[in-house]
Amino acid sequence: QVRLVESGGGSVQSGGSLRLSCAASGYTYSSYSMAWFRQAPGKEREGVASIDSDGSTSYADSVKGRFTISQDGAKNTRYLQMNSLKPEDTAMYYCAVDLGKMSSVQALRNDHGMDYWGKGTLVTISS
Repeated sequence: QVRLVESGGGSVQSGGSLRLSCAASGYTYSSYSMAWFRQAPGKEREGVASIDSDGSTSYADSVKGRFTISQDGAKNTRYLQMNSLKPEDTAMYYCAVDLGKMSSVQALRNDHGMDYWGKGTLVTISS
């Protein structure tokens, strides 16, 4: 059974950093695309960063240069390093996996096409 567990959220001040983790089990995670999404109160869910089976990455314009997605094969875990955080980054962050053939670009833009989701981790940035 596919399982995704996020961790690493918390409360930091503007300009700070956090690293989110998405631990995967139940499938060969590196063979499929995975994406981080976020949803702030009253806003639609949006793709933040993604990585596909080739290691190609994609980022939302709002986080380019500040967020980095990476992976550790030995731990079956993918990460989202978030630097220079802003109050507008405050949201619940979710990781999700596509067990099809979406590229990183497609995964970033297609939350409804993702097959499995974690329960999320809350990120709060204070000004």
